[in-house]
Amino acid sequence: MSNFNEKVSFIWDLADLLRWPFKKSEYQNVILPFVVLKRFDSVLADTKKDVLQEYENAKDRWIENFDHMLRSVVKTGFYNYSKYDFKSLLQDPDHIQSNLLHYIDSFSKNVQDIFENFEIKNEIEKLAKANLLFKLVKKFNNTEIDLHPSKVDNHEMWLIFEELVRKFAESSNEEAWEHFTPRDVIDLMTHLMFIEDETEIKWEHIIKRIYDPACGTGWMLTNAKRYIETNINPKAKLILYWQEINPKTYAVSKSDMLLKWDEANNIRWPYSTLWKDAFTWEKFDYILSNPPYGTKWEADKEEVLAEAELWEQGRFQAGTPRINDWQLLFLQHMISKMKTNWEKSRISVITNGSPLFTWDAWSGESEIRKFIIENDYLEAIIALPWQLFYNTGITTYIWILSNQKKKERIWKIQLIDASSFWKKMRKSLWDKRRELDPKEHQQKIIDLYHNFEENEYSKIFNNNEFAYTKVIVERPLQLNFQITDERLENLYSISAFAQFSVSKSKDIEIKESEEQKWVELQETIIGNLKTIWDKLYTNYDEFYSQVENILSWFDFKPAFVKQIVMALSEHDDNAPFILDNKKKKQANSALRDNEKIRLNEDIEDYFKREVIPYYHEAWMDRSKDKVGYEINFTKYFYKYEPPRNLEDIEADIFKLTAEIDELVKEEL
Repeated sequence: MSNFNEKVSFIWDLADLLRWPFKKSEYQNVILPFVVLKRFDSVLADTKKDVLQEYENAKDRWIENFDHMLRSVVKTGFYNYSKYDFKSLLQDPDHIQSNLLHYIDSFSKNVQDIFENFEIKNEIEKLAKANLLFKLVKKFNNTEIDLHPSKVDNHEMWLIFEELVRKFAESSNEEAWEHFTPRDVIDLMTHLMFIEDETEIKWEHIIKRIYDPACGTGWMLTNAKRYIETNINPKAKLILYWQEINPKTYAVSKSDMLLKWDEANNIRWPYSTLWKDAFTWEKFDYILSNPPYGTKWEADKEEVLAEAELWEQGRFQAGTPRINDWQLLFLQHMISKMKTNWEKSRISVITNGSPLFTWDAWSGESEIRKFIIENDYLEAIIALPWQLFYNTGITTYIWILSNQKKKERIWKIQLIDASSFWKKMRKSLWDKRRELDPKEHQQKIIDLYHNFEENEYSKIFNNNEFAYTKVIVERPLQLNFQITDERLENLYSISAFAQFSVSKSKDIEIKESEEQKWVELQETIIGNLKTIWDKLYTNYDEFYSQVENILSWFDFKPAFVKQIVMALSEHDDNAPFILDNKKKKQANSALRDNEKIRLNEDIEDYFKREVIPYYHEAWMDRSKDKVGYEINFTKYFYKYEPPRNLEDIEADIFKLTAEIDELVKEEL
């Protein structure tokens, strides 16, 4: 076969064997681990005899570093000391199941770990029961699918494996796409990550550590490594680290890594990154990730809150967001993995819109944004087009962060609106209907970032642009009072009044008797109030005195009487102000509002300009001031679009009506 597409098609067609005993969604559970197994078998083919000889010489003797000895023979990060391979397994069809299991158990521990997470032994048992195991091994041994390194190098093997995983995800279910970030987005993230550091990365003997705390299949990291080796410095030593919670995607990423580079020990699982940091004391040069959106962190709540109490000694020193979304926790975690002591680190991460602006001042979300901005970590945020991802159609954003900004970026944040940069895909893949063209769209975004200039798509702000003081604006309490049917209904919203008709007795007769008694009390109160029916009062003290006298024989507490009075009131701009005991105007809580005033703006000037012209008697309660942070993308890139002409709308309606009439006639 001349190219990887032909090899992918051949392997893909092997799934036809599984058509009856396996569901379509289960095909990947068989084919993917067998592809990995076949590749391992092919990689080890040239050293098979040497390993067997070395194993025979050493198996009956105690050898301190047996694992290292066999690795040195194969010169790879793994080995197998079984006498079997794909070819010899076919020579004993009656015992192929037991022989294949022995073959798998003879791999080094790092490979066994992969197959345990693939749960390959369960699949082998199913295949054997369906009388398909021998047939599948035979198919994989076909010369047309030769995966020997001399025929298929590591990069092509990666392409084969990636394409198979994508095809299986596409054919099975939408949830499978949760583990994939589109290649066009990964490429853009990668370029933005390294664009400021290309000169440094070109240094001879450079070593860089790259990390993904939610790696999925790991292709974001492998793509980053490939990008540097291909475009910047083929001699750069790039060490990859990642953590993943899902066992199947962990197996995919580890097998992919083990086949290309001997760094599989840097892949950790099965812990949630928020629950347990698998690289506690490690710091990294580059961190890039696409954590799932809107995922609850309730399962990790105890550990997260405990670590948040450690303040600067923990990963979540800025606080915690609402329980239903962990994106800002992941962002804090990534910041905690940046280097210290003046060593540079950069972060490239994808989020939805929630971390930018949800929740108010002093909330966990706002405090985390405050922490990021006040420490000057945030370089840029890029708004991407919607319908760009496989498992969601919403708008997403790339955040670029650094602990060492370039001079011109210090205390500044760049916003790039790339939401209109896309082309329609020829074939949709679940929610992904659009893509970024490398030359037209990706390069335009990279240029906007690199040029660091303001234009239609790029805005540059000082950090304090995104900070605001939330000021409470009060308006005076001005009420009129009246006994009407509508206002009397408000009495039932008073819990104490409504409770009159509820008995706590478990005895049915007593319960009915008590409730009837309380209903009669409610009716008596209302009847007494109706003695001042329909008269309009604008003086609070006068009306309160009237109600107090009417209800005096009930011996109600003053607080309850006041609740009744307020239930019978409505706002009235022409009524006199209601004063407290100190003769100060009382505030109407129903009219209470707030203003978000930019931190770099004078609050008194703003209030006089924006509030007083509309509400002359309003005042600010400055004791309740709160400072918050938000990044409202829409506000900075808003473009006014005038409403459509009425004649055009009428013409469209007429056209649609005519089309509907024609369709109805055809049905008749």
